Amino acid sequence: MAIEPAYEVIVVGGSYAGLSAALQLARARRRVLVIDGGIRRNRFAPTSHGFLGQDGRAPGDIVADGRAQLLAYPNVHWHDGEVQDALRDSEGFIVSCGDGFRASGARLILATGVRDELPAVDGLAERWGRSVFHCPYCHGYELHEGRIGVIAVGALSMHHALMLPDWGRVTFFVNGSFEPDDAQRAALTARGVSLEGRGIACVSEVATVVLADGSRCVLDGLFVASRLRMASALAEWLGCDFDEGPLGRTIRTDATKRTTVRGVLACGDAARMAGSIALAVGDGTMAGVSAHQSLMFGW
Repeated sequence: MAIEPAYEVIVVGGSYAGLSAALQLARARRRVLVIDGGIRRNRFAPTSHGFLGQDGRAPGDIVADGRAQLLAYPNVHWHDGEVQDALRDSEGFIVSCGDGFRASGARLILATGVRDELPAVDGLAERWGRSVFHCPYCHGYELHEGRIGVIAVGALSMHHALMLPDWGRVTFFVNGSFEPDDAQRAALTARGVSLEGRGIACVSEVATVVLADGSRCVLDGLFVASRLRMASALAEWLGCDFDEGPLGRTIRTDATKRTTVRGVLACGDAARMAGSIALAVGDGTMAGVSAHQSLMFGW
């Protein structure tokens, strides 16, 4: 298939960060292509919270509105597909999708997102985004100060356990992941957190934790820190550097969202450890503005 006419910027990923980045470039009257595989990280959550002006809406509706608003600009094009290869050429980059579509652009913005890997506890995955969560700011309020569980994945889960009493009555299930020291136990006690040392057999019903001895802890919601994996290998193919964090890798960027590869920017969950719609939209805005300015003033 012949290569499409060159775009000034290709945005890979059409969720919150990618849409926001593309919107800045559209309004700067630049030729923009968005390529999107259609899989959002928060696709399991029925509602979204904490994003000003959109609180309580279905996440898919927010994306659909954003896409419609973006595509009202005649200088924006959209392709539904998954990028499977990217090469640098003399003018910028050539990206190829699995369906044979190819396009070239002077700049690339990677808004490719991440995948959540949950601990191996039966019943967690099917409740993810509905009664099992990772972000208290996104979902804590809707538990109405009820019974909340935190399932540990290691010492980093202390952060969850110490935060969540602001949203309800908390039980911390260490589940063999680590043993709190005396100072950590004192901190948990000071926050009113109950410590549960017995192992977990499974999660059932809405958010009931069934312990290894058959005991049941009926809860209104559970929180667990997921392990983050890149949803796309594109940044690695291009040679971008990564930062290693306690939950996984993120694409290394500077304050303007430029990666370590000339001409490539990154934004959203793939390029920052904290994930929410509001943060992704802000991140995408910065990436779009930075890409535009690099077209004017050079990299």
